[in-house]
Amino acid sequence: MRVLVLGAGVAGVSVAYHLWRDGHEVTVLDREAGPGQGSSFGNAGGLCPGFAGPWAAPGMPGKVLRMALQRHAPVRFSVRPDVERLLWVAKWLDQCKAARFRINKARMQRVAHYSMRCMQELIDHVPGLSFDYHSSGTLQLLETDQELELAHLASRTLDSFQVPWRMMGRDEAVALEPSLQAGDSTWKGALYLPGDASGDSSRFCTGLADYIASHGVSFHYGVSATRLVQAGGRLTGIEVTNAGQRERWEADACIVALGCQASALLSTVGLRIPVYPLKGYSITIPITDAEAAPRMAIMDEHNKIMLTRLGDRLRVAGMAELVGYDLTLHPDRTALLSKLTRRLLPRGLDFSAASPWAGLRPMTPDGPPILGATPLKGLYLNAGHGSNGWTQACGTGRLVADAVSGRPPAIDMDGLTAERFGMKAWA
Repeated sequence: MRVLVLGAGVAGVSVAYHLWRDGHEVTVLDREAGPGQGSSFGNAGGLCPGFAGPWAAPGMPGKVLRMALQRHAPVRFSVRPDVERLLWVAKWLDQCKAARFRINKARMQRVAHYSMRCMQELIDHVPGLSFDYHSSGTLQLLETDQELELAHLASRTLDSFQVPWRMMGRDEAVALEPSLQAGDSTWKGALYLPGDASGDSSRFCTGLADYIASHGVSFHYGVSATRLVQAGGRLTGIEVTNAGQRERWEADACIVALGCQASALLSTVGLRIPVYPLKGYSITIPITDAEAAPRMAIMDEHNKIMLTRLGDRLRVAGMAELVGYDLTLHPDRTALLSKLTRRLLPRGLDFSAASPWAGLRPMTPDGPPILGATPLKGLYLNAGHGSNGWTQACGTGRLVADAVSGRPPAIDMDGLTAERFGMKAWA
């Protein structure tokens, strides 16, 4: 089949790879100048199936409100009226219950662990794919009793997937990750997930796109999808803007992998998905002393930041802002990331040369992505990955390719499709 993939971020490039392997004629469109330039560019870098879980968790609403009242709050809200945001928050609040958390985390775990198997297969198949990948685990630092309790709750889900984990006190965690010895942060325990990994998702996108482009996949950059066209319940075309000119593209199937832009495009054919942007920031800091830098990914649960070693760089990402689609890079936010990093890792980093970045996480209110077929024949989704897009992308790409090719998926798709939101087309 002729298949059109909208989006050349990690979700789009991954599904394009699997579609190409299935023998389809694949074309990828992206509005940026190259692959992995949007939300895939400066994210945390963690490949953390053991840590994958929903933002909607017990106690999170109260924690978010307390954070929002702090002077240098990790979480911020826009006070401007926004119906889309209010509807999303209402759905999110409904998911912040222990029973829903367990269900949603299990669904995300299912995808994440499958995705890591798919990634390993992809690495084995694509020669020379280099993206600062290393698999030394993740250490989740816990500061409060509630954080420790939630970590124990999450560990029960990990047991159901036979995922190795270990709770440890501060001394044991510092012995495992000596770079934390010099810090003065007040965390008191940690959850260690030895099966997690990390890597640079933008470099992954570039390397994989180059590889499949050399094998016949067509990439077109600077092209923005503006409208879906349908007739008789089937997708008939995609209108785009290319170098200022309007064009229409046609294909037998189309996959929407546009991150936070997916909702607006789907609305042109009357489809609604509850995906809302959660803005985040990152800084990338050169490492000046390899021995003082962390060997594994570190998640500071209390401050909701992740620190990941990417070769000779440290990527620090975090913050959560419900401010719509604004990508303004506010210096006080990246300064806060720098301050929190210094508390944990005061040595071995050149903070004066840190590179700032801001991006949007395409969040569903319950956490899991939205995958597969839609009510409109020929239209498929690879959307709503939230803050777990890098961890889940290789698996979701395979699952969506399965749907396009009419092949049974390798994992249970319950709770991973648009059906859970009652998606219906009215156009």
